[in-house]
Amino acid sequence: METESEPYVRLASLRQLHHVVARLSTARSLADTLQTVADGVVEGLGFEIAAVNLVRAEGDLVVAAVAGSPGAEAMMAGRVGPRASWERRLAMGEQWGALRFVPYTEGWVLDDDDVPQWHSPSPVRQTPDAWHPMDRLFAPLRASDGELLGVLSVDKPRNGRRPGAWGCEALQMYASQAAIAISNARLRSNMQRALVRLEREQQALRSSEESFRQAFEYAPSGMAVAEMGGDQHGRLLRINDALCRLLGRPASAMRRYSFSDLVHPEDIGTLLNTFAEGGRAELRMARRDGSYVWVSLRNSVVADAADGPRYLLTHVEDIEERKRHELQLAHRASHDALTGLPNGAELRARLSNRLCSLGERTAGWHGHGPAAVPTGSRPDGNGYGNGYGPGNGFGGHGYEPGPAFEHGYESGDGFWDLEGLGGGPGGPHAPRSSDAPDGIFGPGSGWGAAPPDPHHVHTVPPKGDGPGEKGLAVLFCDLDGFKSINDRHGHHCGDAVLIEVARRLSDAVRDDDTVARLGGDEFVVLADGLGPAEAQDLAVRLRNAIIPPMQVDGRSVRVGASFGIGWAGCGMTTEEVLQSADQRMYVEKRSRSKGQRRAG
Repeated sequence: METESEPYVRLASLRQLHHVVARLSTARSLADTLQTVADGVVEGLGFEIAAVNLVRAEGDLVVAAVAGSPGAEAMMAGRVGPRASWERRLAMGEQWGALRFVPYTEGWVLDDDDVPQWHSPSPVRQTPDAWHPMDRLFAPLRASDGELLGVLSVDKPRNGRRPGAWGCEALQMYASQAAIAISNARLRSNMQRALVRLEREQQALRSSEESFRQAFEYAPSGMAVAEMGGDQHGRLLRINDALCRLLGRPASAMRRYSFSDLVHPEDIGTLLNTFAEGGRAELRMARRDGSYVWVSLRNSVVADAADGPRYLLTHVEDIEERKRHELQLAHRASHDALTGLPNGAELRARLSNRLCSLGERTAGWHGHGPAAVPTGSRPDGNGYGNGYGPGNGFGGHGYEPGPAFEHGYESGDGFWDLEGLGGGPGGPHAPRSSDAPDGIFGPGSGWGAAPPDPHHVHTVPPKGDGPGEKGLAVLFCDLDGFKSINDRHGHHCGDAVLIEVARRLSDAVRDDDTVARLGGDEFVVLADGLGPAEAQDLAVRLRNAIIPPMQVDGRSVRVGASFGIGWAGCGMTTEEVLQSADQRMYVEKRSRSKGQRRAG
């Protein structure tokens, strides 16, 4: 610039300044804006070199634009100066308004620091206001809130003199406008990047949604989206074709249901637990024709957006074939391969479910300590009498010999052999310490480490034939004359006889009774809720069902049957129950002649 005393010169400079400031608003990008700022200093403010040092995200300043000198641009462009070094420069210089001027007499300490800088050699004038090649003039670029955006450094005034008041005012005004332009350009750049990023995210979302749609719609197994939470929890919102085909229902009809409407009533609890806990479950779902299919459910929780509604993405896999195979394997493990009846292991399991290790041995006892006594009884010299019937007290030596119960079964009748039975030494049915409640069979107080199941209903043999005397009858059946059929006609004929006997026994009992084959020609029937007379009647009906002739391979064969009736009771083991019925069966078999047995 020329001297400020010439008004026409200042007016021309003002026009140039207005022109370069106007150009700042036309820049399209942040890089264009920074270069326009540097070019404007050279074109409109009378300096030969200008550099824009921009604050980066981490705080340091990078030389983002250089104007006026290709050499300076080649040396400084892209180089980074530490923020602390720049703060030192701005703090040590002379304050020319908002500008900072560091004269060469002070700036020599900055010659070797780590801020990018460039000085062109030029002659030094000897006037007081002459610009020295090592002088430094900085215009901080600050946002409206005072944040430092960068520093504009200028060098080599064309008139060779340090700028006066007008020049400083013009540079300050230009730096202020440049800061606004840089702020706007940075905002536009951020917005553009955000828009590009948003567009990419939307494109990725569209691509993801399309991928999900295709994976959902064309998945070979069933998939569904259901509501999660609220009154409509589990309501189906979206169903793929595979699930519709699996259940035989159209998608329009499926959207009227929730999962709980389509699940077998017995599996509702499993479904609710799966929804509550997530994860996987196997249950039955209803088809349109009323049948059920076994499926495996896998649930995933999907959020619609931040803090938005959540949905259940459910994968439904048809496992009917696998489940059928598993059930077949389980059936084979628990049923006889020849007759299809429950086998010995299954019989023992069902019988064991009805028995506990205590039962009538503690019947009538109350209290949980050493002072516990039988209800309605009193101590005598041999313990507490009248625990199970006359002469059958429970004393220091266990059960005393005598009549077993009040229903007339004598000792040695094949069911209750009470000789030596009890808690004394040598008694075969002496209660084990692990089964005995403290205060009854051992010292201490309470039930001990394993209290009885409070929901267990004790199985008690009937003590008479009165209306209320019912129990779990165990009918042990052994076929008479079966060996001769095997020997004369072969095992094929014998197998056919066993199959027919199994069918006749099954047809002759109630639906909730159990008919099992122990092996060979031995069968067992469990019939609950019978009295002694009813059990005898059942044995007669079963024998009469077996003895009619059977047609096997064109020949007529027949077998008889011997039945022994035992009664299950808590305090007995399954083997004791079966053995007692087996013994009664042999008593009954021996009581008839051989000819009578063959005739049934």
